[in-house]
Amino acid sequence: MARRPRLLPAVGTARNLLAASLQGLLAEPVRPAGDGTPPEPAHLPLVLVACSGGPDSLALAAVAAHFAHTGRCRVGAVVVDHGLQAGSAGTAEQAAAAARGLGLDPVEVRRVTVERDGMGPEAAARGARYAALDDAASRLGADAVLLGHTLDDQAEQVLLGLARGSGTRSLAGMPERRGPYLRPFLELRRADTEAICDFYGLDPWHDPTNLDPSYARSRVRGEVLPFLEDQLGPGIARALARTARILGQDADLLEQLSAEAYASLRTGGDDGAVLLPEEGLRALPAALRQRVLALAALDLGAYQPSFERLRAAESLLDRKGSAGPVQLGGKVSVHRQVRGRSVLRGEPSYGSLVLRNNGSNNGPGGKQFRRPIQE
Repeated sequence: MARRPRLLPAVGTARNLLAASLQGLLAEPVRPAGDGTPPEPAHLPLVLVACSGGPDSLALAAVAAHFAHTGRCRVGAVVVDHGLQAGSAGTAEQAAAAARGLGLDPVEVRRVTVERDGMGPEAAARGARYAALDDAASRLGADAVLLGHTLDDQAEQVLLGLARGSGTRSLAGMPERRGPYLRPFLELRRADTEAICDFYGLDPWHDPTNLDPSYARSRVRGEVLPFLEDQLGPGIARALARTARILGQDADLLEQLSAEAYASLRTGGDDGAVLLPEEGLRALPAALRQRVLALAALDLGAYQPSFERLRAAESLLDRKGSAGPVQLGGKVSVHRQVRGRSVLRGEPSYGSLVLRNNGSNNGPGGKQFRRPIQE
């Protein structure tokens, strides 16, 4: 009798990580023949893999297929063709064929149009990709969508956030879960996913843009992280990922507290304005005060305001100099309500910051700006 190949340790680790990520969703493992029958496939939860055909997503597809073969869930795949490179359609079809070869079903290829709309190429492609994944998950009734980001991707994300001078949420990197999106491989190295592909005999596609120095992420991947590991030791990537996990917990708490503070302070004014009492804002710690101002701006349809714009809005509370307005982006402005001018009909509103969307097509009831999706 032929001996079964020994399971690669990285495969076992990846299966454990995926099982933990899907906890509460997976059906019980199928028992050996004679002790029970597998559940009907139609009654199993459906999990979709966002598969580009690269090592990370292809390894994720192979590991997820194990749970389909053991009757714990159904696993399909969505391949998004951004149409940004020559031959992208053929690459997408190869990725779909690899997913089908692993036994995944359904497998779809979605071609998208990447519209810049004032965004950088990476952000625009990311927005188009998530829109396609959202649509596929909704239409197919998926319970979860799996993303193949690894510990290396997380470390790169933290370094990019540091270079931008970002806040806690950005430095927290990519969350393990957000809505239906799950990232089970954030504790795996990129070398592990490549080894998993070798174990399953898969031939992944390597995106040439990953080596293109015109992209900041590519420079971090190919030059900055290797330099840091050479100078400071090989544990830098894990240390950065650990930092993201710690800051993620802090960011979750700060966002919860700021949402509660915003709900307690917010008053709706005429013409869709948002009023925030100065006294209540001053009583908040700076970390919460800036987040409350950002929430009000987002509520009115702005992008996430920059730290500099939030500080300018915060300076209105000093009651020195101008009463505003301060532009927060997306045609949303904030000013300090001066004495003798009301915002609410029949009710004095002196002592409030007033945020308003001044665009005819933006804000509540019009075109909505979306907060950029963090990848």
